[in-house]
Amino acid sequence: MLADPVAVGPMVPRRYRVRGSTPETADTVTIELEPLDDALSDPAPGQFHMLWAFGVGEVPVSVSGDRVSDGVLRHTIRSVGAVTAALCDSAPGDVIGLRGPFGSTWGIEEAAGRDVVVLAGGIGLAPLRTAVARVLGERERYGRVVVLVGGRSPADLVFTRDLDRWRARFDAHVQLTVDHADPGWRGDVGVVTRLIPRATFDAANTVALVCGPEVMMRFAAEALVDAGVAPARIRVAMERNMKCAIGHCGHCQLGPLFICKDGSVLAYERLAPLLGVREL
Repeated sequence: MLADPVAVGPMVPRRYRVRGSTPETADTVTIELEPLDDALSDPAPGQFHMLWAFGVGEVPVSVSGDRVSDGVLRHTIRSVGAVTAALCDSAPGDVIGLRGPFGSTWGIEEAAGRDVVVLAGGIGLAPLRTAVARVLGERERYGRVVVLVGGRSPADLVFTRDLDRWRARFDAHVQLTVDHADPGWRGDVGVVTRLIPRATFDAANTVALVCGPEVMMRFAAEALVDAGVAPARIRVAMERNMKCAIGHCGHCQLGPLFICKDGSVLAYERLAPLLGVREL
């Protein structure tokens, strides 16, 4: 067993064993992890872990499924470099390291009594997955629930079983769109922001959660503001090159903010002035 986490500090990873791996797309998988050492504290929707592929390196990955039901943590990872490739290639029984959880949350508790609008682009649905599940699991606590999801193509949509299940509900509005359709696609084609005017919600009483490519999030936030949603109630998940996750190394600095410590979920009210600065 490892020593007490306070004694070893936040930079020491805990050992977790891969229990299973599920392909989501051609380059994206969801891995299931169970602790070999003392388990880390439960993450809240929006938080992330630092995942260590031993001998390769460490990367931040948002939690895409919590362990409320079966004690297993889930992380959805896209293979874009040496570390993520190693994590995506991990097989049941392999051991990886985890630190965390780190960062801010989606604040879904504070959204109680309001309409909730979720906008996801591509793998940006992964950090939002637990938030949607929590809101739909306590449906009576919220007003209208709108989930708008975009992908490059139908083959690039993640969590398709969840999407089918959410779309089958009568108490949520779920709509999908893709940039490029194939012959079998019967849904919308175009950027996800085009779905906002067609969704029904009370903008004056709405909390919006946005995650995806940075350019998509900027345009989505602007469209939500144009629709009447207050910038303070639009929450955006930023991504920067995180190394330490505790605001020490400075790799993830964005103006006065450290994304690992102050985010990664931030109110658009704080981000808007920074996103308008070129190359910041």
